[in-house]
Amino acid sequence: MDELGAAIDAIADAKRFSGVVRVHDGHHVRVAKAYGFAHRGYEIPNSADTQFAVASGTKGLTALAVVSLIEAGSLALTTTARSVLGKDLPLIRDDVTIEHLLAHRSGIGDYFDEDNVGDITDYAMPVPVHELVTTEHYLRVLDGHPTNFAPDERFSYCNSGYVVLALIAERTSGTPFHELVRERVCRPAGMLDTEFLRSDELPGRAALGYLTVDSPRTNVLHLPVRGSGDGGIYSTAADTSTFWRALFAGRIVGEDWVAEMVRPRSDVPRERKRYGLGFWLHESTSTVLLEGYDAGVSFRTAHDPERQVTYTVISNTTRGAWPLARLIEASLFGGG
Repeated sequence: MDELGAAIDAIADAKRFSGVVRVHDGHHVRVAKAYGFAHRGYEIPNSADTQFAVASGTKGLTALAVVSLIEAGSLALTTTARSVLGKDLPLIRDDVTIEHLLAHRSGIGDYFDEDNVGDITDYAMPVPVHELVTTEHYLRVLDGHPTNFAPDERFSYCNSGYVVLALIAERTSGTPFHELVRERVCRPAGMLDTEFLRSDELPGRAALGYLTVDSPRTNVLHLPVRGSGDGGIYSTAADTSTFWRALFAGRIVGEDWVAEMVRPRSDVPRERKRYGLGFWLHESTSTVLLEGYDAGVSFRTAHDPERQVTYTVISNTTRGAWPLARLIEASLFGGG
């Protein structure tokens, strides 16, 4: 075992980490480890191929589904949300475009404003979670939120924007959003274990999300029963590595569009990062990141396309991924 693997084991033990860690160096898997339980009641252990919810890690896949429709000529970055939404969601300004939504620069009101949520484990959803199954069902929670600022005025992370993007993609393509992501992102990438699962009927290899490191309470009443454009897809650590290789090889959208998506649109000093279209970007290097954080979920993955180094940490607890992510980033990239 190398020094990084030993350090990962030490922190995983000290923090009672539950989840998976994978470090990919070129074509070599340097670390692939699983810890804790996918189901605590039955003591089913997590494994390398356990499926985990990745929360807002979904946004990168949503962005790619939308950009694939742009690449096909069905949409454009300048397409307005209003041209697709019609009379729905009237508080969204008529000049909000797809590019504004992808870049978190739309200014639209957020149904789940993370700056105003108390504790992430609160019961924060405004409607019963079992009522949020299809993307059209989200219209109820998207409506009624006033505009916060004019489009392109500034960056403001917005979950609503990515559900609106899912609605736009679904209505434009005529394909349900969950199927669209499968057909336009997961299938060409070779991500066979990545899917929008229902949290109340998880298959055998999927991990339950737990609110704390030691509680038997799960997150099934905290999050939409089936996710949409802003979060909720399930994946594996191996699929995440596959995703990065496929993305930068141009197998999901063309390489010119990949370059456009990872071109910085905003500096986000409080996160010590920048943002492109659907992807977080390291503040000063070419490293590209996806991350997610919800009740019972924490996820972070990063890829350096110049050095071909990738890491993924996924936890089925609320804050479990962060200590290991910080350790690995310091080792691979010299810090966050």
